[in-house]
Amino acid sequence: MFTGIVSDLGKLRSLSGSDILRLEIETSYDLDTVDIGASVCCSGCCLTVVEKGDDWFAFEASHETLAKTTMGAWQVGTTINMERALKVGDELGGHLVSGHVDGVGRVIRKAQDGESWRFSFEVPEELSGFIAPKGSVVVDGVSLTVNEVENNVFGVNIIPHTAAVTTFGALEEGDRVNLEIDMLARYVKRLLEKDPK
Repeated sequence: MFTGIVSDLGKLRSLSGSDILRLEIETSYDLDTVDIGASVCCSGCCLTVVEKGDDWFAFEASHETLAKTTMGAWQVGTTINMERALKVGDELGGHLVSGHVDGVGRVIRKAQDGESWRFSFEVPEELSGFIAPKGSVVVDGVSLTVNEVENNVFGVNIIPHTAAVTTFGALEEGDRVNLEIDMLARYVKRLLEKDPK
């Protein structure tokens, strides 16, 4: 579990493999405190540490992960929002995040609003019913509050701090992003569905 509060900006340093993709990511985390087998949220994707060096750790991704996320388009040098797994007693600054990407969205609008930025995202139709004004959503691993929703488009406001410490500062119109819907919304929708029998 995670909170959607980014604590490091990693940089992809190498990609290898064909059946399973191996990713090595540079990090400023103290890797003496990161165990092999630990979970790290990488731009919204929960990945398992399989190896580490002095300033990098390695992960593996399956075809399923590559097909359902933006990870298949990552290249050496890609900047990655990172968050270590939540520990009991940690501050829950964002909202409960699983690190399981529900779909890929697209930036359709980026506009300055004073010192902040307003973003609009187009989401897959099947996810639109899970996103509500003033609800929570995860975009590339960042916990955000939804401003408005119209059909399959929602908007958020990004303050200067968030733009500086995440990949939002470099995000542009047309870019694809990993999306995770609020897990409470997922279960409420499921409970409200009629029995198919």
